[in-house]
Amino acid sequence: MSCSEEEEIARNYICFENPDATVIVLDATCLERNLNLVFQIMEITDNIIVCVNLLDEAKKKKIKIDLDKLSNELGVPVVGTIARKKKTLNNLLDTIMQVCEGKIIPTPKNVTYYNEIENAISLISEKLKDYKVIPKKLLRWISLKVLDGEEKILKSIEKAFNISIIDNVELEIVKTKALNILKSQENLKDIIVSSIMNRAEDICKNVCTYEMTSYSGRDRKIDKILTSKYLGFPIMLLFLGIIFWITIVGANYPSEILFSFFTWIQEKLVLFANWINCPDWLSDMLINGVYQTLTWIISVMLPPMAIFFPLFTFLEDLGYLPRIAFNVDGFFKRCSCTGKQMITMCKGLTKW
Repeated sequence: MSCSEEEEIARNYICFENPDATVIVLDATCLERNLNLVFQIMEITDNIIVCVNLLDEAKKKKIKIDLDKLSNELGVPVVGTIARKKKTLNNLLDTIMQVCEGKIIPTPKNVTYYNEIENAISLISEKLKDYKVIPKKLLRWISLKVLDGEEKILKSIEKAFNISIIDNVELEIVKTKALNILKSQENLKDIIVSSIMNRAEDICKNVCTYEMTSYSGRDRKIDKILTSKYLGFPIMLLFLGIIFWITIVGANYPSEILFSFFTWIQEKLVLFANWINCPDWLSDMLINGVYQTLTWIISVMLPPMAIFFPLFTFLEDLGYLPRIAFNVDGFFKRCSCTGKQMITMCKGLTKW
């Protein structure tokens, strides 16, 4: 269920490019929320490897995850990783290789929806079988999209398989019958998401053990401040203001040093060109043109980038960037964007 262009690109690749394997990386500290993505991708492809990352952070929060039981619940291989430890990444690579070579065959256990929805899916799927080019695995997922009526996704499906779904009269008749089955269901997408989240909740109860019932208490308190209706924006502006100030003021010193250094080299190059009797037109082009332009760009652009990006990376490691995106999401949606664009905008301002 993509809501941004990069998500659409990833979804379309998984759907239509027949990948050998799809690795879904989950956060071990909030497994229940992340399983939503796993069940959505299960509708599209069988060749799934679930990677439960940040096991070290989960351990700090006294969260234990039974990875073998999780694998049995999902029907796909599950690998636990700590991204900084090479050994765990090697285990992941080995599992990917075994899935690609067919030594491990995932058998995903899809979410089962209400009877009315399942009956409607079956009705649409039977009709979609007329399109021989559609892989059997995708029939269920495409049926859901036909029922949901998401035109953008349906156009992607039509383009990928060179078929007509939106203007197909026979399919429209079947869709009407299916919707009659669902007439008591007010919002299909909400019901599907609820079914997925209920299944994710049940799995987490079976595979996760919490020694500290308030393991996320500190994060909740921080969220109440950083995403507060009244304090969220002032704190965000303060943080960004400090970063921009450090970047702009701090960059002046290394920029001046680089400029002086490159100017000194340029003077030496001019003397060398005169010593070898280099033609003026050639020395001007190479030294006053190519060299000077290149060094000016480096002197001006490199210092602020070298300061800004580490600072932004530090904020990302602290977990503050997602909170910034959350704070501004409502405003950016009015421009048909998402809060994540705020990060890109800040980077653009720095370059400017």
